[in-house]
Amino acid sequence: MRGMLSRRLTLALIALAATVVLQGLGAVWVLNLAERQVQRGRMASDIQLGFVELSATKKELRSWVAQLQQGAGADPAVRDRLQAALRQRLQALQRLADAARAIDGGADGQAEQLRRLDALAVLGRSLVALERAIAATGPLTPGADARQAWQALSAVFDQSQGRDLRELLADAIAREAAAVARERQAADRSMAWTRGLWLAMAATLALASLLAALHFARALRKPLQQLSDGARALELGQLQHRVPPQGDAEFAAVARSMNTMAAALAAHQAHEAGERQRLEAQVAARTAELQGALEALRRADARRRQLFADISHELRTPTTAIRGEAEITLRGRERSADDYRAALRRIVEGSQQLAEVIDDLLAMARSDIDALALARRPLDLAGPLAEALALAAPLAAERGVALHAPADAADATPGRAPRRWPVLADPQRLRQLLTVLLDNAIGYSRRGGQVRVSLVDDEPGTLMLEVADDGIGIPAADLPQVFDRHFRGATARLHRADGMGLGLPIARSLAQAHGGTLVLQSVPGHGTRAQLRLPLTDAEPAGLGGGTEAEPA
Repeated sequence: MRGMLSRRLTLALIALAATVVLQGLGAVWVLNLAERQVQRGRMASDIQLGFVELSATKKELRSWVAQLQQGAGADPAVRDRLQAALRQRLQALQRLADAARAIDGGADGQAEQLRRLDALAVLGRSLVALERAIAATGPLTPGADARQAWQALSAVFDQSQGRDLRELLADAIAREAAAVARERQAADRSMAWTRGLWLAMAATLALASLLAALHFARALRKPLQQLSDGARALELGQLQHRVPPQGDAEFAAVARSMNTMAAALAAHQAHEAGERQRLEAQVAARTAELQGALEALRRADARRRQLFADISHELRTPTTAIRGEAEITLRGRERSADDYRAALRRIVEGSQQLAEVIDDLLAMARSDIDALALARRPLDLAGPLAEALALAAPLAAERGVALHAPADAADATPGRAPRRWPVLADPQRLRQLLTVLLDNAIGYSRRGGQVRVSLVDDEPGTLMLEVADDGIGIPAADLPQVFDRHFRGATARLHRADGMGLGLPIARSLAQAHGGTLVLQSVPGHGTRAQLRLPLTDAEPAGLGGGTEAEPA
């Protein structure tokens, strides 16, 4: 459906076109009228000139006749030429009169044409009579009356059928001159009217165009401004801007199209923003993963470095125990076969522990100590404790430290049923944990000192194993850091140069892996107490020892 603005614009254009067409038609009509008047004036002028020339030729022919009568040697060729000129001018005047009659059909024009045709008819008959009279005229005979001859010839030249040819020609010339003047004035009036018509129609057309321009400018200014504002808003990215769909149907349709486009662009922009956020989230996630992988690599590298320190620490204790057992056996007095067999059994047990430590260290190369899986099972704590005491005894003897074990753990008299301490633990890991505690207590004791191991029920469902020494102790400032890897206080380094600061961190990790805790209490210069708390279990232990059985002697 076409809008009101289109209809108004179409009507305005049709009106302007009709005005232009009417102006053109009026101009054509006026021009045709002026052209006809100019043609009539030109014909009247030509007829006037024809009559003047006819009169002049007739006068030349009269002069020739006078010469002939006077015997002045008139040339017949001149007579023939003048007579031919008279006939041609009469014929030309006849054609002009016929043409003028064709273009001038008015009543006044017809009367004038009749008078013109009548004059030409009289002149035609006069010319025929004049040619007969001239043909019969010759030189005057001697004694003839010249005056009478001239009057007779003048009557032929000036009279025809009782009409005075001179008056006829003068009247025709005057009438044609008046016609020329009249047609010229009519042509001037037509041109002036044409000029006025052109000016009036041009002014009308200009005024109509101006009014149409003002009307459409007022009608178009507001909607065009709104569309321009909408386009500028789209250019600036203000996709929430909407063009009011008001006014004519055409602009309302364009406004709706722009609003639809803006909404589509906004939806596309929102979708693009969502996709960008999703991509940024993916990039952030991938970056976090890469950072995590990098951090994992760093931790793995740190664990590799720690591995070498752990290897040196973990291998030192069983190696020292094996060497101490062998040296004690070789230095002492001669022993019985049973004593040597027992010493060799302890050396074999230390070797087995060394092999197990090597296996653990190889496992640590693939995973952190905190992530190691424990093969936990119900067992009696007395077994791993007895094994750890047996391994620590040579080191204590070498350093001159007295090692006191709990009565239930040290007494292995056949037939006596020692007290059970059932826990859920990995025997190898538990023995490793106890060995670390005993090694630290012995290593930081003074020669002649004592290390005491006790087992008590700390609280319902919990067993506490305490390893107490009367050694150098730990300064209060160093106590919060002793479980940090590679930390060794100044007092510890002065007392014992070797060591990597890994024993206690490993021991606490093993305690936590068993569901227990490990805390230290120390008085500088008076010793340290390591308290290991483990949960008891109701399950029946698999065996008394809970460790690896020794080979028979």
